[in-house]
Amino acid sequence: MKLFKISLLVFALSFLSFATVHKYYISVTQIDYVEEKQSVQIISRIFIDDFEKLLRERYDENITLAGKNESESVDAYMEKYLKEKLMIKINGKPVNVQFIGKAYDVDIAKCYLEIEKVKYIENIEITNEVLFDVFEEQQNIVKTNINSKQKSVILFPQKASVLLKFN
Repeated sequence: MKLFKISLLVFALSFLSFATVHKYYISVTQIDYVEEKQSVQIISRIFIDDFEKLLRERYDENITLAGKNESESVDAYMEKYLKEKLMIKINGKPVNVQFIGKAYDVDIAKCYLEIEKVKYIENIEITNEVLFDVFEEQQNIVKTNINSKQKSVILFPQKASVLLKFN
């Protein structure tokens, strides 16, 4: 009986330690078309620790996100990175995605972006490679609300782009 309890304890501990090692790498990007403002509004939600790891590797090893002493260069680094990794074409034409700012919510960095002067959307091509260069298991969920139609897709390193039609 004692051997059974010890075996059960060893199994439980090894299972729990394995379970805590596994981590999900995911971001969620919401894209909404606000017709009356002729604006595409984007919120990209990225785990702070994952984004911080990327910014440290790519730009500055001393960066700390969501801290009291956050560097003033963080916004510039975020903007530069997101412009490289989150690309959008509307009706077949590349558009300028503007970084508006960021906010932190517990362990999530919310990055606010916008595309202005969009009169209509027949289709939108979205390439989202955020964090693919750091985590090979990364998946990016993209949710859209365009012309009163909602669509969702999961992008991953082998399929980083999608073309959605709304006509």
